[in-house]
Amino acid sequence: MKQVIAMHGWSGDSHSWAPWIRHFKHHHWSWQSGERGYGKRQEHMPFWQDDQDPIKLQRRVVIAHSLGPHLLPDAVFAKATDVVLLASFSRFVPQGAKGRALNTGLKSMRRCLGSEAEAEMLTTFLRRAAAPSPPDGLPRGPIHEGLSSQGRQRLTDDLDRLIASAELPPGLQATTRVLVVEAEQDAIVVPVARQELRDAVETRLQHPAEHWCMPDSGHALLVPDLLMRIQRWLDQAPEER
Repeated sequence: MKQVIAMHGWSGDSHSWAPWIRHFKHHHWSWQSGERGYGKRQEHMPFWQDDQDPIKLQRRVVIAHSLGPHLLPDAVFAKATDVVLLASFSRFVPQGAKGRALNTGLKSMRRCLGSEAEAEMLTTFLRRAAAPSPPDGLPRGPIHEGLSSQGRQRLTDDLDRLIASAELPPGLQATTRVLVVEAEQDAIVVPVARQELRDAVETRLQHPAEHWCMPDSGHALLVPDLLMRIQRWLDQAPEER
């Protein structure tokens, strides 16, 4: 059985995976999307389905964007055979002087949540996430449709989680195959954090991760054929990669 568990990032929702779901199901993958419930969608955390196939035929793939890996339970990573990290990070705020300005900006964002400045702050975040592409290419989500009161609290809690992030998810196993997809023009995850992710993955894993850098792409990874490329990478035998 070939399974995917996907997790969106901060301020997103599971609707963003709609084209991925259609494509992967066409290629005989089972798909479950995690949902934090910032807006009108109900909070949901998926877990692996029971699989009667022989161990060698089982595939359990995590695909997560940005903060997404840090929102999933360790138990999901502990049983994953493959992990795809999309514009993600191990530590979001670099240590020392390089992280001070970023930390100040994040705390300012936190103060905006629930205030009159909330809409402008979130719109600015979306614009930076999409850049250099126009923000109208982003899927509609909680920021467009409105936050629920509980969702706003989750958004605040998850921003705190992002600020405090310091390592890869503890459940990630050394034997897991990992693909790191980086956005060359990411305006959200700073270059130092992207390098720290590459270093952390190299330290954790028994076998080197594969690394793709998407030219002319921003944090949202608005790359039309990316989902097809990832599906083909997953469907290849390891020795063919």
